[in-house]
Amino acid sequence: MQALAEFAAACRDEGVPAEVARDVSERILDVVGNCLAGRAEETAETDPGNAVLRTVSRWGTGGASEVLGTGAVLPAPNAALVNGTYAHALDFDDTHLPSVLHPSASVVPAALAVAQEVGASGRDLLAAVAAGIEITDRLGMASYDKGIRNSVFFERGQHATSICGTLGAAAAAALLYGLDAGGVADAVGIAASMGSGVLEANRTGGTVKRIHCGWAAHGGVAAAGFAAAGVTGPPTVIEGRFGFFQAWLSGQYEAAALLEGLGERWETTRTVYKPYPTNHFTHPAIDCALALRAQGLDPADITAIEAGFPAPTLRTVAEPPEDKARPRSPYHGKFSGPFTVATALLGGGGLGVYLDDFAEGAHEDPARLALAAKVTCFADERASEIFPNAFAAVLRVTTRGGAVLEHRVDSSRGGPGHPLPAADLRVKFLLNAARAVGEPAAEALAAAVTGLGGTPRVGPLTSGD
Repeated sequence: MQALAEFAAACRDEGVPAEVARDVSERILDVVGNCLAGRAEETAETDPGNAVLRTVSRWGTGGASEVLGTGAVLPAPNAALVNGTYAHALDFDDTHLPSVLHPSASVVPAALAVAQEVGASGRDLLAAVAAGIEITDRLGMASYDKGIRNSVFFERGQHATSICGTLGAAAAAALLYGLDAGGVADAVGIAASMGSGVLEANRTGGTVKRIHCGWAAHGGVAAAGFAAAGVTGPPTVIEGRFGFFQAWLSGQYEAAALLEGLGERWETTRTVYKPYPTNHFTHPAIDCALALRAQGLDPADITAIEAGFPAPTLRTVAEPPEDKARPRSPYHGKFSGPFTVATALLGGGGLGVYLDDFAEGAHEDPARLALAAKVTCFADERASEIFPNAFAAVLRVTTRGGAVLEHRVDSSRGGPGHPLPAADLRVKFLLNAARAVGEPAAEALAAAVTGLGGTPRVGPLTSGD
């Protein structure tokens, strides 16, 4: 634990490499755009973002931390909760491989809320986010089992994103509260009692998963606040007999992945972006469908589709088959291999598949349901061998004339073998932000967020001065 805390303190006190600062600036841009789009997409009172905002507003208003795109300011833990919910609500947030967790959606809302509360400099905000994401990613890496090629968290149905993200968010918040390495260790030690999240909603529906990153951000800010007030955490909270890895994973973790090269080799910069607002396991099949469509494939000519995924992902994108063929909501459809393939073949916007493809009622579209019913998912050997260092898939389509068309992707768009260019990331941000604030304001906001590193005092981004 002490090594992680000292690393975090050094990020703030000594600075982070320029390339890491640039990378983190782009991650903040991506999260802010995702938050604004998440806010704009929440329409019903029961939608998670609105439900969370309404709930925390009853807890008390005031504070100095903005809820992006609403004009509201709240105490930092509560603003982090709402923004973290918006950040993860659309499944548009970045992914670290091979741990397969989404670090920025918890860490950035926590850090931004505290930075606005204390008036931190942009430099300190970037350093805090870098430290928080790196700790989150490292915890995820330590839980990756090379034998099963999967996260032990995931194998147990636990949401590593929110469990590890709570600790990363606490480290980031503690730095911005001005705590030293000992204080950071206390904050992370406290946060280890707050992380949570189970993944059943990925399979069978339910909206609670969309709150996971918000709750992680909230827990991280609260833990850092408690540490600043004098609460202490166990010094062996990570590795101890009843510590983090023992409690969650029965002591199964890789210490080298957690600490080796810490501060020299950055997992943060290896975290990849999503071009499509769907579960990341669906992306390579979406790529395949878009490629075949670009080659002239007419969906009306299709009689059957075979979609090959990595074996460990089938439980998420293909099971139970009847639910994946007929998702219960547009959000549930984002976790369906058959439905997202059908969407890519029939819809498309933004960078190929976009939020409009999952608008209210999209899961009931007869054309998409008819095409999704023709999709059979199977475990593809090559994709399984590559997973989870990259997300791969193959699509085989049989047409009425008996032709079989095939397209294979070994690394999905935005992934390690096909990075998302900065220009595409900017397009994604502008599309997302414009849904909430309009195009001119989105352009101005892009400039403001990109320039955060040079600001002497972080203030509201969308709520005025």
